[in-house]
Amino acid sequence: MRGEGEVLLVSTYELGHQPQGIASPAAFLARAGFHPATLDLSVEPFDEARLRTARLVAISVPMHTALRLGLDAAARARGVNPGAIVAFHGTYAPLHAPLLLEAGASAILGGECEEELVALALAAERGQDLSRFVQRGGGEATLGRLDFPVPRRDGLPPPERYARLREADGRERTAGYAEATRGCLHRCRHCPIPAVYGGRFFAVPLETVLADVEQQIAAGVTHVTFGDPDFLNGPGHALRVARDLHRRFPALTFDFTAKVEHLVRHAGLLPELAACGAIFVVSAVESLSDRVLGKLEKGHVRGDVFRAFASCDRAALPLRPTLVPFTPWETLAGYLDLLETFEEQGWLGRIDPVQFSLRLLVPPGSLLVGDPELALEGIDTAGLTWRWKHPDPRMDQLQSRVAALVGAAATRGDDPASTLAGVKAMALAAAGRAHSHVARPFSTAGTPRLTENWFC
Repeated sequence: MRGEGEVLLVSTYELGHQPQGIASPAAFLARAGFHPATLDLSVEPFDEARLRTARLVAISVPMHTALRLGLDAAARARGVNPGAIVAFHGTYAPLHAPLLLEAGASAILGGECEEELVALALAAERGQDLSRFVQRGGGEATLGRLDFPVPRRDGLPPPERYARLREADGRERTAGYAEATRGCLHRCRHCPIPAVYGGRFFAVPLETVLADVEQQIAAGVTHVTFGDPDFLNGPGHALRVARDLHRRFPALTFDFTAKVEHLVRHAGLLPELAACGAIFVVSAVESLSDRVLGKLEKGHVRGDVFRAFASCDRAALPLRPTLVPFTPWETLAGYLDLLETFEEQGWLGRIDPVQFSLRLLVPPGSLLVGDPELALEGIDTAGLTWRWKHPDPRMDQLQSRVAALVGAAATRGDDPASTLAGVKAMALAAAGRAHSHVARPFSTAGTPRLTENWFC
């Protein structure tokens, strides 16, 4: 008889959401007869009691921050339970396989890996060799279509412990999280997902999505974030999900992420999505430089960004952009153009200041590795990325100063308008231009958003 907690599923960070990275594996393991325990270190203390009983400790690493924190969690877990098998799973795991093996991992899984995680738990239970459970990226990730059970959320901290929806009028509501698709059709070169999924995506069955949302509504959720890399990869599926959710739960609202090119191509779908409860959309604008967008193979150009904003505005569906403003191909003039264009267009109120500080990450396995115009200088094991320097030293200096400014401002809870005024002053000084104030006053009020503002 399998004991409670012999498998411990650990999450460290999922953008302020209740972690799908352990809710989904928990359901697969339970279906196979296991009784997994869970631990979300983003909102729970490090619980040594849960670690001591675990034969297998599986750490979810769907993103960069989660991996950094996951390495710390693994070291602490080994200190408490040296005999436990430590596994890493999620998008960032196979990309960093050598580092994780050096850190003591026995298994590394990525992609559609829940069934492999069940097989790992069975092998650990039987004392079998685990060497086959090490994926190293480069197409080794598991990409078979899964039979998805409804994610298991009992045992996780309740939804009110996580990021909330802040409405346009400042009121807050309890937010949940779901996924209608996984993977992505596209191959943006700076994104880790194509390095693992290779341009494939998988739809989660409609009834599974609806049942997951329903259990969260029963727990008090009134808004759901769809965390798909791109909700509109399968526009027909997205519409079915939105329509059925609205029919069953007419008061529920949601947000989703979609590529700029999809917001332009599927502009006709946006009014219906808004009518079904969508209240904002996140899109990876990244840059307004066509050269940068081309190097990243984003699939859109500068003009498409304006078209996407216009399409969303016509649908009364505010677009909240994310950026990667510091890349080897961006110029100081381009950075100032980005700031000034957002100011002129009235878009500053829709973006968190941290977005103007982000520097390109190039993890091992990234599609950018090998680019003749990207001089890489070895892997920064602490930063979990290849090192690179901007050809204009002013850009690296500016990025460091802007990151320090927005980080300190966020800690203090400063008004975003004053923070962005400081960012603009720094950029102007770096370019040797005279200081000017943000000419068009703006406020972040009036646009719904989540209280967690770190999008990646």
